[in-house]
Amino acid sequence: MGEPERRRKAQERAALIVRVQAGQISAVEAARQLGVSRKTYYKWEARALAALVGSLEDREGGRPESPQDEEKDRLREEVGELRGELDVHAQRERVREMMGRVAEGDGEKKGGGATGGDR
Repeated sequence: MGEPERRRKAQERAALIVRVQAGQISAVEAARQLGVSRKTYYKWEARALAALVGSLEDREGGRPESPQDEEKDRLREEVGELRGELDVHAQRERVREMMGRVAEGDGEKKGGGATGGDR
């Protein structure tokens, strides 16, 4: 049985369950129209009503949580650590450049350059 046929049968069952719940026909009549026992009809009715209640329960707003991807989480953490290390190295390089400039300035002062006697 294909998907359209299954859907049509489910819709027929649902329509009969609604009619029984509305008091328009009896469960015995619905079972007869569906060609099943009364016991089978009641099983279907219970499933349908449970699904209806479940579909109407309050849900949290927003997007549903996406499943956790452990590898992605680990890689994000590693990227964060590497960015931190990169920042440390960049700061270290700036300090080295400043120290180099300071050292060059000290050399000029000691060597009697233009600012050597201003101390």
